[in-house]
Amino acid sequence: MRRKIRVLFAAFEAVPFMKTGGLGDVAGSLPPVLKAAGCEVRVMLPKFGTIPEEYKEKMTHVTEFQVHLGWRTLYCGVDKLQYKGVTWYFLDNEYYFKREKAYGYFDDGERIAFFSRAIVESLQYLPDFKCDVLHCNDWHTALAPVFLRELYQGRPLYENVKTVMTVHNLKFQGQMSDYVLGDILGLAGVPAAADQLRSENQTVNFLQGGLSYSDVLTTVSPTYAQEIQNAFYGERLEDLFRRRESVLHGILNGIDTTAYDPAGDPALPAPYSAADKSGKALCKAALQEELGLKADPDVPLVAMIGRLTGQKGLDLVQCVLPDLLREDIQIAVLGTGDWEYEEMLKGYALGSDGKMSAQIRFDEALSHRVYAGADILLMPSLFEPCGLAQMIAMRYGTLPVVRETGGLKDTVLPYNQYTGEGTGFSFANYNAHEMMHILLGAAELKRTEPAVWDKLMDNAMAQDFSWEKAAEAYIALYYSTHPEITPYKK
Repeated sequence: MRRKIRVLFAAFEAVPFMKTGGLGDVAGSLPPVLKAAGCEVRVMLPKFGTIPEEYKEKMTHVTEFQVHLGWRTLYCGVDKLQYKGVTWYFLDNEYYFKREKAYGYFDDGERIAFFSRAIVESLQYLPDFKCDVLHCNDWHTALAPVFLRELYQGRPLYENVKTVMTVHNLKFQGQMSDYVLGDILGLAGVPAAADQLRSENQTVNFLQGGLSYSDVLTTVSPTYAQEIQNAFYGERLEDLFRRRESVLHGILNGIDTTAYDPAGDPALPAPYSAADKSGKALCKAALQEELGLKADPDVPLVAMIGRLTGQKGLDLVQCVLPDLLREDIQIAVLGTGDWEYEEMLKGYALGSDGKMSAQIRFDEALSHRVYAGADILLMPSLFEPCGLAQMIAMRYGTLPVVRETGGLKDTVLPYNQYTGEGTGFSFANYNAHEMMHILLGAAELKRTEPAVWDKLMDNAMAQDFSWEKAAEAYIALYYSTHPEITPYKK
């Protein structure tokens, strides 16, 4: 049978409707590329009350049905929107989803369980779509494969639905009291489900359930797929990953190369490209003025953009920041995160005499200007499933300094002084002074070897981090779950 494979891509967030992290970027940008590559993909999200009105007013009502959750019988509506050539479904229950933020409520376990059950229930109510593959993302949808196998098998519509489970960040697993096993999930009397959901200390683990029940497992970089099979990165699920290694795949994320394009980025004061980089100097001068840094075209400007947490290596930065500020560099930080790191960075910036700026906020347009105006991006992560900032930075000709972990190792080729190869700089050990040594070495190269630096910028800007390669890998996996379907070629 030759046809397009039909995929329902389920996630708890996706730009431009809701975003709290990297999952939102992936879920918003990957499905349109899958569709363009010849996959019949549709996306399912919660209908959050905070979705911008410009999208909500264009939605049309598709259907409604009842969802059984433990002893509860709950309303669920389905609204539909066409966006970027893709059909987006929004599951509507105001009690669970009409709130100010996506997460952080006392009943998150119940809300996520409702969403997962509603995803599976909805498959029989989508009038023009018969699902072949249900692609779930992170713990918020991980119960869907469990419900599918335990509560819906035997129904003809569900027999051929295969499941793909993608882990974007293993740190977050959805661990709840095992009381929810019966009261909310209604699975306490199903021995297989109880056994595979139960974790230590009388808890259930939503993500563990999805990883156990899904047909195919993926994560967002090849190196991270290997790392999570050992105890340091495995977050107590390493045995499960080793057991299921034969169906575990690492597929590197991409970025939206249209949104992140220095040649046409409306947020920048001056456009530039690999062929003509003159605009980057103008972007640097404008950024120094905007952030209150001393105007100096020659001083290396080091940026940090993103979440200010231990995972991102902020403890390493804290350890050596006084020493870094005595060097001939400037530092620009943009992001929010843990209070202790926010306060630490603001304190050092106040006393830096124009050498450091700490913008403790989320500002999408400013992030583009920082990517463009900086010379170096510092990303010393403890672990990094994929990472997007280093790919964006290279697109803007800003060279990353990263720790060799996860997607950072897969995307940044360290500078080789003998061959001139490289797209950035890296260090192996999680050590503050090793990080500082590599960072200051990069800054010295920027100051003293402009021709070498220019070549490294060319190398970095030539990298292809578009979604097309990842889309091809995902589509190959989708078809592998249905050997009876011959891949459709455009």
